[in-house]
Amino acid sequence: MERKRKVILVTDGDEYALRAVEYVSNKIGGRCISQSQGNPTLLSGKQLVNLIIQTPYDPVFVLFDDCGYIGEGAGEHALLYVANHEQIEVVGVIAVASNSHSIEWTKVDVCIDRFGELTEFGIDKGGLQELEVGRINGDTVYCLDQLDVPIIVGIGDIGKMAGRDDITKGCPITLKAVEVILERSGIK
Repeated sequence: MERKRKVILVTDGDEYALRAVEYVSNKIGGRCISQSQGNPTLLSGKQLVNLIIQTPYDPVFVLFDDCGYIGEGAGEHALLYVANHEQIEVVGVIAVASNSHSIEWTKVDVCIDRFGELTEFGIDKGGLQELEVGRINGDTVYCLDQLDVPIIVGIGDIGKMAGRDDITKGCPITLKAVEVILERSGIK
């Protein structure tokens, strides 16, 4: 039997998210499936698994996006397929907040605000703390509660957050989210 690939799921697929995730994956020695970028997700779960399996290093980052579709859209269908595949071990999820207040939300284990602080409170799209503990509103997060994953880290709009997660600054919020996931999963 082949070894399971260690994967980090990211619930955003726009160009900013892609650039941030590519930057961070290169910095930590992982790989990003660049073809997973799309708003909405264009590849099927099966196509994404094939790309993950071909990737030479772990962890592998995969982006998913529903483009605001209410309920389970293309991004969530692909995410569920990937997360439940027998050759995939999801080591964590970066759950990205959006403006879909009270429509779609998920429980999170921890959030990181735009200032780089860990918090038990949810985060909004701008990376500011919200009032509810342990949950965020997002576009492609509706299905995350169905998954058995070690950790879900909530952050604001990846690669943005009023410029605080910009690639020119080293994407510090995205990097911190990845570091928390790697620490929790025991990956060096």
